[in-house]
Amino acid sequence: MKNKVVIMWGITAICAILTVVFWFLMNKVEVQYEEVSAIVTDTSSKEVVNKNTQNRTTFYEVKVEYNGKEYKLQNVHGLAGYYKGRTVKALLSNDKLYANVEGIKSTSPMAIIYFGFLFGTFGMLMVSATYMSKTKAKNKKN
Repeated sequence: MKNKVVIMWGITAICAILTVVFWFLMNKVEVQYEEVSAIVTDTSSKEVVNKNTQNRTTFYEVKVEYNGKEYKLQNVHGLAGYYKGRTVKALLSNDKLYANVEGIKSTSPMAIIYFGFLFGTFGMLMVSATYMSKTKAKNKKN
């Protein structure tokens, strides 16, 4: 039983170390994009209320036109500065338009691996802690 707990904590530590490594790698990624001018065609916001906590979250959507094609502008954090008919700066990458470089970086393969290890670390932390407490409780009974 003790060996399983040690192995689980070892896997948790490895996941945590890999999370840190991939965080640095994700931030070093050189993303390819082209800065373009797009025209805002539509804006909207949607507020969602969590029924349990009553917390409110607002989601923003901005649609822009570039080269005769309409795009949903990715990674928009607010509607300030996005008015219908206004020309705005956008970043074209992988046939999508982004509001900022962070939006491109967060969708890179390195970022996806980072987020996988991040969630894996939290999952392993919970599993390891639960298994360790169950093992301790079992040992106290014996």
